[in-house]
Order: sequence, then C-alpha cells, then structure tokens
Amino acid sequence: MSSSSSHQHPLHISGRRSPNEPPQHGINDGSGLSDLVRQSFAAVDVDGKAVSRDASLTDILISMNVTESRLIGALVALGEATAHISTILQNYVEHTYAGSQNSSGDDQLQLDIDCDNCVFDAVRESGVYATAASEETPVETNVMPSSTTSGSTTSTADDDGPWYSVGFDPLDGSSIIDANFSVGSIFGVWEGKHLLGRTGRQQVASAVSLYGPRTTLLIALPSTSRDGGLGNVTFEVTLVYDKSHWEVSRSSIQLERNKKVFAPGNLRATNDNERYDALVKHWIAERYTLRYSGGMVPDVYHIFAKSGGVFSNVSSEKARAKLRLLYEVAAMGLLVECAGGMTTHEFKDMSVLDVVIDDLDKRLGVCFGSKGEVEKYKQFMFGKN
Repeated sequence: MSSSSSHQHPLHISGRRSPNEPPQHGINDGSGLSDLVRQSFAAVDVDGKAVSRDASLTDILISMNVTESRLIGALVALGEATAHISTILQNYVEHTYAGSQNSSGDDQLQLDIDCDNCVFDAVRESGVYATAASEETPVETNVMPSSTTSGSTTSTADDDGPWYSVGFDPLDGSSIIDANFSVGSIFGVWEGKHLLGRTGRQQVASAVSLYGPRTTLLIALPSTSRDGGLGNVTFEVTLVYDKSHWEVSRSSIQLERNKKVFAPGNLRATNDNERYDALVKHWIAERYTLRYSGGMVPDVYHIFAKSGGVFSNVSSEKARAKLRLLYEVAAMGLLVECAGGMTTHEFKDMSVLDVVIDDLDKRLGVCFGSKGEVEKYKQFMFGKN
C-alpha cells in the first residue's frame, strides 16, 4: 500500500499531524524528563519526521491486515517510543546513576528512567492506552487522556475504545550498555484497562526494539488481531532515512525446527542445578554455536536473525530467576510462538503464554526457541522422551 493511500484510510493514526505541532513530554506533568530527552524529541521530530514515521508504520500494519484503528495507534506509539529511545542512546555519554533502585534492587541509571519516560510519553500521547506498567515504574499507571484540556472538553469520539494496556521494559541490557553492546526495549499489549490476572496468550500484539548499528522493531500479531483469516505472524521493520520512515525488512519470520545455536543465561545455576548443568554440557559436546551477550533482547533476537536456536534462563536454589513475566517474558514468548517456535516455563511443562500474571513482579525461568531445541530442553529438564 502506498503512503498516499494511508491518508485516505479512515483509521485513527497515533502521533502529530503537523510538523510544527510541539510534542507533549513526560509522565503526568512531564517533570521527570531530562534535558537530554527534551533535546532528543526535537532532534528526531524535525521536518515532519514524526508524521512520516507514523504514516509509514500505519501503512505496514494495514498491509498486515490489521484493521482495528486503535490497535494500529497503539503499535505506532511503540514505534515512536523506539525512535526517541534510539536517539537518546546515540547521545548517551555519562553512566549516571539516578540514586534509586528498581523492583529488583538494581541501581537505576538516569538512562533507564529517561527511556521509561519516553515510553510513557508515547503511550499517553497516542490516546488509546488506559494502563501502563514497567520494570522502572512497576505499578498499574493510568495513562488515559484527560477529559479536559485548558478548561475545554476534549473529543469523546473514541471514549468507548477499545482501550489497551501495556507492560514493558524500556531498556533491557542497561548493564552491558557501557561496552556498546546492542540493547533493546520489550512491549506486551493487551486489550482492556488492566494487566493483573492476564496471561501472555491474551496479548493482542507484542514488540521488541533492538538498538544496534540499526534500529529495528520486531512485531508479533496473533491471528485474532488480523483480518482475512490470516495466521500468526512475526515480522521486522527497520528505521531508515535519518529516522523518518519505517520499512519492512522481513515480512515473516519462521523458526526452523532445529538449529545448533545456544544462548545459556544464568550459567551460575549450573553449579547447583544438575539437570541444567547436563544440558549445557550437551550443547557444548554437540558443538552448538554460542551466541550470548548477557542481554535478553539481543540474545533472543539472534534466534530470529538466524531463523532458529535456543535461549535459556534457568534458576536454582542459589541463583534465582530474574526475568519478569509481565515486562519481558510474555511479550518475548508471543514473538517466538508467532514465529512458529516454542516456549516453556523452566520447571513446568507449559508455555510461558499460559502463566497467569498474578503479581506485577512475578518472575520465572524460561526456555525459548526452535521447537526441536525446546523439546530437547524438556528431555533434560523434565525427563521427557
């Protein structure tokens, strides 16, 4: 579909219509945004770039048979957050701590908070999200647009929704960013106004941004989010032309059944988890190719890039699981399964998409990847033949 046709389509499009319209900043009153973030908005939105990004990603989603206008707006908002975070990372110099900790007890970088604020800004501005929660802001936060602006009642045309909620990790890999490794953002999108009590299977979409030599966005759409009887799809878009457009770089990603590529997370657990130790030794003995950076996004993304492989993050009594179901696992799990792969809970023979989010900070170990490789994980970890 051409870009001109998108302007004739009666769909709500997230983002600014006019190149001269100033962006709105921040969570709540915007006071949490640093000067670096404010400068990034100006740099990445000049000359109508926000409008052209909006139109190009909208066209792509329509071509993928997404016809729900507000879902398109929800995903375009994540594209905008990705573009802004990409610019922040390119201008990041000082490894400055914010003097606070996240729910894991990790010291927060100012960069973590800036990226978090970028996403909150984008989802608020979209006008289609009701609730958001993140690893840095681990509470269900109301992000619905205000009913009044400057004393005047705003349009209520879309008040009946559908509304969406998002759980996200704004900057996965902040511990490896000083080495200039690739890092990413993770987003899970649910229809409705809450996140607690949901499962990953109920997501209407998920996305992962990768910030490296290129800025790319992987999007998973289950069949229920596409018209025309089309099936699940995971596809990739790339931010091009000085961050002014999104282009499809892979229209459909399918994982091969077997692939001898492994990314073994939390290896210290092999010290007191005999089954995990045996599995890792099997991968080595079978001469699997190791691709592991210590960042979940680049390590799982490599599986998509190579059309197969396996990622594991297994816990033990002395090395507990750290991956969060809401902010990381559910979204990544949907991407894997929509690409024809398989996921499993570390100790239970069940897809991670069927685990209930009964706590915003719920954590678990996982295995993701090619079906044959995850089945092999189950043989070692569950004793399945």
